[in-house]
Amino acid sequence: MKRRTTRTRRTAAAIALGIAAAVALPSVAAAKSGDVRRAGTCNTSATSKLKLSPENGRIEVEFEVDQNRRGVRWRVVVTRNGARVFRGVRVTGGPSGSFTVRRVIGNRPGRDRVVARAVNPAGKVCRAVAVF
Repeated sequence: MKRRTTRTRRTAAAIALGIAAAVALPSVAAAKSGDVRRAGTCNTSATSKLKLSPENGRIEVEFEVDQNRRGVRWRVVVTRNGARVFRGVRVTGGPSGSFTVRRVIGNRPGRDRVVARAVNPAGKVCRAVAVF
């Protein structure tokens, strides 16, 4: 009886270890690239996303807003840990009616919290937050 209990426990432990490894592998593979991607929120039908990537010891910031309408001006502000790293105007264009802001910023010690916010003249707001 005791052998059977020990064998059952070992089998259960091996199965649990296998499941844990299977679950951990995709997250390790995703983390290997180093990219952090976050979907933003918009108070309209537009969509936004923020991507942070390692770039030669710095951080590449890409903020995209897709409104599906060309020619709309957006005021954009990007901050890192509360300090502004970009402020400007972008106009949606191309077949998708979108724009992208790309900046490479310094990678300071510790965690970097990047917030990107865009506002158009109609008061529509898109915002995304990511931590690198």
